[in-house]
Amino acid sequence: MAKRVVLAYSGGLDTSVAVRWLQEERDVEVICVAANVGQEGSDDQAAWEATRQRALDTGAVAAEVVDCRDELARDFLLPALKANVAYEGKYPLVSALSRPVIARHLVAAARRHKADAVAHGCTGKGNDQVRFEVGVRALAPDLEILAPVREWGMTREDCIDYAARKNIAITATKEKLYSIDDNIWGRAIECGEMEDPWAAPPQGVWSMTVPTAAEPREVVVGFEQGVPVMVDGSPMAPAALIAHMNAVVGAYGWGRLDMVENRRVGIKSRETYEAPGALALLAAHADLEDLTLDRDLHHEKARLEPRWSELVYDGLWFSPLRAALDAFFDESQRFVTGEVRLRLEPGRCFVNGRRSDWSLYDYGLATYDAADNFRHQDAEGFVRLWGLGTQVQATRQAIPAGIEPGGRP
Repeated sequence: MAKRVVLAYSGGLDTSVAVRWLQEERDVEVICVAANVGQEGSDDQAAWEATRQRALDTGAVAAEVVDCRDELARDFLLPALKANVAYEGKYPLVSALSRPVIARHLVAAARRHKADAVAHGCTGKGNDQVRFEVGVRALAPDLEILAPVREWGMTREDCIDYAARKNIAITATKEKLYSIDDNIWGRAIECGEMEDPWAAPPQGVWSMTVPTAAEPREVVVGFEQGVPVMVDGSPMAPAALIAHMNAVVGAYGWGRLDMVENRRVGIKSRETYEAPGALALLAAHADLEDLTLDRDLHHEKARLEPRWSELVYDGLWFSPLRAALDAFFDESQRFVTGEVRLRLEPGRCFVNGRRSDWSLYDYGLATYDAADNFRHQDAEGFVRLWGLGTQVQATRQAIPAGIEPGGRP
């Protein structure tokens, strides 16, 4: 039985209650780890210190804050960009991409503090329980995993009452609020009136895509081997570049998703997301691939991309298949170097230019004007051979109207 537990701690209602519940119900020492993955207010060091102190005041024997932003961007978001991530063709995996980096730090903290278990504050209905637990088991199969929210049977109102009885400092109220999870890749908002898939999302739920810019502008994103490295000629590190694109693109009110998705646990969930920087970078990256990838490579990569997204959504980041797909995607990016121009207008973001020294676009072959150097006479033989099988089938197996194959009139 576990004696010392590392808890993934957000400072919110569930994890604050979990600290005390684990102590009293499981008789364990609790070490809290809060991960800075680029949430709103992530640069506020005083707020992070307050979160750490809240964990200690609640009863944790130790508490620490780890800044994961650069690690998240480098090791998780860039591979997602190379994979043109889009779960069920839409969602760029905001929450799913932060869970493996948090799992990595939970395990590291468990080793440092000689803990024999980790814990999380996820419910039994969601995807994150899968992501945390599968990730931890892949990295440290010897650690026990505790999920107090699945055990305690308390509603949100019960948790607030519990916190009041135990003098646990919280900011939550009994009003039904939205559930929000965010990082530098985007923001996920669910619950409240949006649990009705017919209800329109209230305007107040958005924060990354509040329209403040009115004048159209263009942004040029520079890529090197599939990695965005500069914006408008200014070099930027991955985390800073993503945050910059969130601010620039989000100011035009673009980058929202409203969808019903299939959770790993087998239920459908209505979700809303805002990911202006992620969606803009994904559009730019895919467009540059159109220019630089060989046809067969491009088509095969597109076939494998949904599988990558599905693996990560399902919590299988630390799987051999994901690693193998990454190796394929990395090789595919050898010549994905160049610039893409994005046009921003209120409520719109779209590509309107691309260029690369490794472009496979040949003006002399593509043009219909006098510079055309395509050998048109070659087309007749190509088309005849391409359609030869169809022609033979139509000749030998043509069926007159009203006759079934092998039958009679």
